[in-house]
Amino acid sequence: MLLLPKAPFSRNGNSFIDFMSKAVSIFGLGYVGSVTAACLAAKGHSVTGVDLSASKVAALNAGRSPVVEPDVTELVEQAHKASRLRATTDPAEAVMQTDITFLCVGTPSLRSGKLDLGHVEPVCREIGQVLKHKNAFHLVVLRSTVLPGTAENIVIPVLEQTSGKRMGEDFGACVNPEFMREGTAVSDFLEPAMTIIGAAETSHAARLRELYAWVPGRILETSFRSAEMVKYVCNTWHALKVAFANEVGALAKALHVDAEDVTEIFTTDNKLNISASYLKPGFAFGGSCLPKDVRALGYRAKELDLRLPLFESIMPSNDEHLRRAIEMVLDTGKKNIAVLGLSFKPATDDLRESPQVQLVKHLLGEGCNLKIWDENVSFGRLIGSNRDYIERTIPHIGSLLENDLGQILRDADVVVIGTRGVACDELQKHLRPDHVVVDLVNLEKARRPAVANYEGICW
Repeated sequence: MLLLPKAPFSRNGNSFIDFMSKAVSIFGLGYVGSVTAACLAAKGHSVTGVDLSASKVAALNAGRSPVVEPDVTELVEQAHKASRLRATTDPAEAVMQTDITFLCVGTPSLRSGKLDLGHVEPVCREIGQVLKHKNAFHLVVLRSTVLPGTAENIVIPVLEQTSGKRMGEDFGACVNPEFMREGTAVSDFLEPAMTIIGAAETSHAARLRELYAWVPGRILETSFRSAEMVKYVCNTWHALKVAFANEVGALAKALHVDAEDVTEIFTTDNKLNISASYLKPGFAFGGSCLPKDVRALGYRAKELDLRLPLFESIMPSNDEHLRRAIEMVLDTGKKNIAVLGLSFKPATDDLRESPQVQLVKHLLGEGCNLKIWDENVSFGRLIGSNRDYIERTIPHIGSLLENDLGQILRDADVVVIGTRGVACDELQKHLRPDHVVVDLVNLEKARRPAVANYEGICW
């Protein structure tokens, strides 16, 4: 992913005029399409909306907004008076007279929950038929919310098939997901927190960056699939936050706790609670706090006859992630395993509820030959509850621990990285070309071992 510098944000009166006007067509005048059309026209671009609905086309051509959304009516009226916004039912007229086409058609859910792409392919066929007769280079931008692979497997193949032309040579394609909330869509469009451009070629992304030269926030350039998926990740995260807050409130009320007081305090922590912390894919959580606290809340909720499905799913989700790691190792078909890291996090010897300990226990049960390296863990030094836990879980752990990293790697066929505390240059020095490396902690790309058989647990 490429992080681009911020572009200057200029305003000219109430119309937010930009200095680099382009001709843009927008297919689909529903909520997303209408807001996109109104805002791009307000930025000074010449915009043509396209829709099968004659009433939507007539409304836009009369200077009226096809949707109800704050500020859109005013922007449409201003753009109409300035002759920068019009609409048509004719795809050929729109594509031939513009340089960039946005696909803003609806992608609703079917009753099964499957995404309905029934509007995407027909529109791509219409555009492709027009491109067949157009000599100038044209950029097609997928703005509708679609699952990863849609641009590569549907949009581009259909455009190429119907136009007889090649993506990259005769036309370009980008994925540009929208992040607009109903009620604040105009401000979300004009002052976005981020602008995502998914492209296979930087020259295509550059054309879209020109259109967004006024954007005040960050422009992030990435692949088609990442751009498509990030919209789902954002919306699912938002849904998760709503469900989490509601379950917190329900439990707080049942415990006679002021939920608003608790959440106000909770959200003041922007170092861990409201931040990127804990949001990087990696191994299962463990330690002396998270598992026991999640279980304690869940048990108390049951005592109160309170169903909290989100809370109840946290531990099973964590267990499933551990199971994935076990299966990854077993699927190699090899028995000699080196596990690097035993404590639940680096720079500590705390083994209580460490997922690495559970991994070792399961692999031993499957008949694997294990050796473990962890510079912070020495069985002879373990005391108190930490020692009691490991003796209950793996009584003969002392015979598996080794201090010599090179020795255990020489004896191993599979290397499981379970800690960030291993020096990567030291690790690389002892790795063989035939080693299978399973990374559970998501080492930074520059630190990952250079072996052919490297695999991350969820990347």
